[in-house]
This record gives sequence, structure tokens and C-alpha cells, in this order.
Amino acid sequence: MDASDSDLLHRGEFLELRRRRHWEFVRRTRSNGGAAFMIALTDEAELLLVEQLRLPVEQPVIELPAGIIGDHDAGESPEQAALRELEEETGFRASRVRRIFDSPTVAGISSEWAYYLKMEGLTRVGQGGGVGEEDIITHCVPLADAPQWLDQQRAGGSLVDIRIYAALFWLAQDNG
Repeated sequence: MDASDSDLLHRGEFLELRRRRHWEFVRRTRSNGGAAFMIALTDEAELLLVEQLRLPVEQPVIELPAGIIGDHDAGESPEQAALRELEEETGFRASRVRRIFDSPTVAGISSEWAYYLKMEGLTRVGQGGGVGEEDIITHCVPLADAPQWLDQQRAGGSLVDIRIYAALFWLAQDNG
């Protein structure tokens, strides 16, 4: 997203704090302005979820596999980022990827866009776990049991990202 119509308030290594008129917001410095969120299903009808420590909330969070678009290659598409990140985070490679929905990530605080992609034809090709200091745990949750599994995780004190419930909704509506 173009930042030329906003004022720079602070620049960090990965983020900028900017002001457009009366509104302050965050902009990523190393991306194409978006993040890819993967709705990944195995042939056994398992939904791939990841769990990782999120320092802003000081706890592990259960989430859809996701990653920044263009943080290593400025010309990267959402589909390319999804394929790369799925393998890095979960150790699975997809043979089919389809973009199903785009939206602002958190429109009140960030200029970032979220691209939701359905990943199918999965093959385990590695351990996953992320790159660098990431310490990602992959969960393969039977799709039919996902709501109850998520309830159990929340009851046990885990944080669960709301995007998982949106993914379950889209999967229930999906005809493709």
C-alpha cells in the first residue's frame, strides 16, 4: 500500500508507525502489503493449524499457517508466499492453491491486507517448525472435530485466533 500520503512517525526494522490525517497506523516495511493465510486440508480431511509464541501477547497462539508476502522477494504473489510459508511452517507442500478471500487484516490499526488461500493436495516433505528463531508446532486436526478441539484448547488456556473460525465457515460453504 502506498505510504506517500501519510507522515512517518517512527520506523523500526520491520514496521513503520504512520499518520494519515488524524489516524495513526502501522505499515510493514518488508512486504508487498499483505500476509497469506492458508486453509490447508490433508487428503485425510485434517485442517493444518500452527501454534507459536506471539511476543505481543506473551503466549503461544493457535493459528492458521500464515506468512508475509514479499518479505524475501518483492515480486512474490500471495499464492507463492502461501506455498513457501506452508512448507516452512508445517513441512507440507501443496499441489493446488486457490485464493478464496481478501480483506484488511486489522483495518483500524494496520494497512496490511490478508489473502486467504485454500491449500490442497498436501504431501509431507519436511519437519516444518519455521525458520530462524520460529518454534512452530503443527497440529493436524480432523476437520469434523475442529470446533470441539478448539473449544478444548481454549478451555485449557490456549489462545485461538478467530481466523480459524472464518476458515471453518468458508470450508463449510466451499463448493470447489
